[in-house]
Amino acid sequence: MNATAMTAGDLPTAAELQEMRADLAAIFRYFARLGMHESVANHFSLAVSPDGRQFLMNPRGQHFSRIRASDLQLIDADDPSTLQRENAPDPTAWYIHSRIHRLLPHARCILHLHPRHATALSALADSSMPPVDQNTMRFFNRVAIDEGFEGMGLSDEEGDRLAGQLGDKRVLMMGNHGVLVAAPGVAQAMDEMYYFERACETLLLAYASGRPLRIAPDHVAETTARQWEEYGQLAIDHLSEVRAILDEEEPGYRD
Repeated sequence: MNATAMTAGDLPTAAELQEMRADLAAIFRYFARLGMHESVANHFSLAVSPDGRQFLMNPRGQHFSRIRASDLQLIDADDPSTLQRENAPDPTAWYIHSRIHRLLPHARCILHLHPRHATALSALADSSMPPVDQNTMRFFNRVAIDEGFEGMGLSDEEGDRLAGQLGDKRVLMMGNHGVLVAAPGVAQAMDEMYYFERACETLLLAYASGRPLRIAPDHVAETTARQWEEYGQLAIDHLSEVRAILDEEEPGYRD
C-alpha cells in the first residue's frame, strides 16, 4: 500500500480495516442472497484512504456468495501493475472504480450491479423514475442517467466520463447496462442499492399493468426524498441486521 502523501493518522488502524473488510464482505453475500449478483461479474469497492487512491475490491472471478473479508484486495489506484498481479480485479472494475474514487470525494463505497429490474429500466428509452410510491420518491431528482454507453468500461477516459455523469449524486442509472451507487459508507451504499432495485421493481410492475400511473406532485416527492435523507439510521440498522444474520448462518464471511 503506497501511503506516500499521507500520514499514519490518515489510514485506518488494523482493527478498523478488518471491520471495513467485514462490512464489505457481508454485503457481497447479502446481494447474492437477494439474487442481485450476476455470474461472477459485478464489483464493489471501499476507499480506505482519504484521497480514494487506496481501496478494497473483490478479486476477478469469485462468486459473491463466497467472498470473505480476507479475499478483498487492497488496491492502489496509482499502481499500473495491478491488473497483472494474482487475484487482480476485473479490468472494468479497475477503470471505473479507481477513477470515481479519485475524482468524487463522496464516493467512499461504490457498488456496481446488473440487477434484474434496474437493468430492465436502463433498457427503456426513458430510464427516469417517476414518483409513484415512497420508494421511488426516495430518488426524486437524485439519479443521474448515463445515455452514452459504447461498450465495456476499459479505459481511464471511460471512468472519468462516468464520474462526470454521476457528479454529486449517489445513483447512476447506466443506460443499456445496469446501475452504480456511490455513497459515504458501506451501510449507505447497501441501503441505497437495495431500495433502488425495489423502486425499479415497483415502477416496472406499474408500467406492466398498462393503466395510468398515479404520479405524486413534485413538492410531495421532494418532501419525501428529504425525509428519506433524514432517516439515516435505517441504513445503519439494515447493515447491522445483515451482519447479525450472517453471523448466525455464514460466519465465515468475517475470516
